[in-house]
Amino acid sequence: MKDPTSPATSKASGVAWPPIAIPGQGLPRNREERTEPRPDTGGATSDAPNRSTPGLPDSAGDPAPGGSETQDGAGAAGEGSALLDDLRTAIGRYVVLPSDEALTAVTLWVAASHIQPGLQHAPRLAVVGPTKGCGKSRLLDVLYETVHQPMMTVNTSPAVVFRVIGKNPPTLLVDEADTIFGPKAGDKEDLRGLLNAGHQRNRPAWRISGPEHKPTAFPTFAMAALAGIGDLPDTIMDRAIVIRMQKRKPGERITPFRSRYSVPELHALRDRLADWLVPQRGTVAGAVPKMPVEDRAADTWEPLVIVADLAGGHWPARARAACLAMTRNEVVQDEQTTLKTRLLRDIRRVFDQEGGREALRSQDLLAVLTQDAEAPWAEYGTKGLNAYHLANLLRDFGISPANYRFENGRQAKAYARNQFVDAWARYCPAPGEPVSAAGRAALARPAQGQPPSPPSGALPTGPPGRPAGPRPTR
Repeated sequence: MKDPTSPATSKASGVAWPPIAIPGQGLPRNREERTEPRPDTGGATSDAPNRSTPGLPDSAGDPAPGGSETQDGAGAAGEGSALLDDLRTAIGRYVVLPSDEALTAVTLWVAASHIQPGLQHAPRLAVVGPTKGCGKSRLLDVLYETVHQPMMTVNTSPAVVFRVIGKNPPTLLVDEADTIFGPKAGDKEDLRGLLNAGHQRNRPAWRISGPEHKPTAFPTFAMAALAGIGDLPDTIMDRAIVIRMQKRKPGERITPFRSRYSVPELHALRDRLADWLVPQRGTVAGAVPKMPVEDRAADTWEPLVIVADLAGGHWPARARAACLAMTRNEVVQDEQTTLKTRLLRDIRRVFDQEGGREALRSQDLLAVLTQDAEAPWAEYGTKGLNAYHLANLLRDFGISPANYRFENGRQAKAYARNQFVDAWARYCPAPGEPVSAAGRAALARPAQGQPPSPPSGALPTGPPGRPAGPRPTR
């Protein structure tokens, strides 16, 4: 009897797979599909060691000066690009990822696991979603069959992880990570510290070990994918390529994951990746690719860009485009979810609504913030945001209230607009807003220990948006 979950077969040696679902769009437009599996040629095993130029390309897939390469080098690059295309298509069959860039990132992350011993950084893959049923565990299933030396675990102990990481570390796959770091998980600082330290090479964890109780350095460097509901701790998310999964829409279909035909296909891709990339570990150890981002984002994405440059073709440009899009998306996500950044944005909105006033009394500012039904300030703390909370949240930005004398002779605590200019520019810049010479001058922080200059002109004594008038200070 024909199994309805199995792909239709036209020949004994071939499999006709359903088309890949475009992330966020369901099934793609009609295109020619491969009906015969690609022969397992071992990737670029025979070509890679004989390349005339052992280093990586200087730019995103540009050919060598003169418009030609050696035949061996061109063959290796072409084979690597085709292999990544096959891997990308296979991943897309089983999981609908949130964007085209996310599918590219996962593909390159899988490939990068095979050159992990030659890398300086081991990027994390944070697979998070708002609810269950978003495909997080299914993505880990696909990763398990394609990455280098996988180690799948749920709620593992730090002691176990310390002892399995060595010179040729496994690729850690942690499902239900929200149970490890969630509010009911208890003290997991050791595991969090291990995952943070393992992002970079030569960050061992020292423990007393053995019957003689000798100090022992345990390696921590290993690539890791963590899947869970809700965001992971900030220190892990900051070192991760974040895949924000969503539930599939009715038009987005995938191929059921079945061991009898899914695992052999994925293992064949895994073996081709190893044949192509393992000989390249010595080459990538000294690679310094051009990155479109800086700082920790560059550290995290560098292994993926290295793989893309090794593959050549359209992959170098595709990898850098995905890097830019996904890092920018996380910046926006962070601005919307970080409480202190949200406060800065809301205060800027209040100042803008008040027609450019130079200062606002603390109580007036609090009144407007807590009246916003969509903001968290009315429910902050036990009785809503108060003057103490406001000052405490703004302290890290070098912003504090000062006494101002108003036109009626009364004094009150107030915040000056020029105190916020530097923080706004750094943490929540307005898109496309040019900085004038006067604005650059205002960005200078006030001298340490000195209050900001009091604003000139008369200041209001009533709440923003209401007629000014005498009002006793509290």
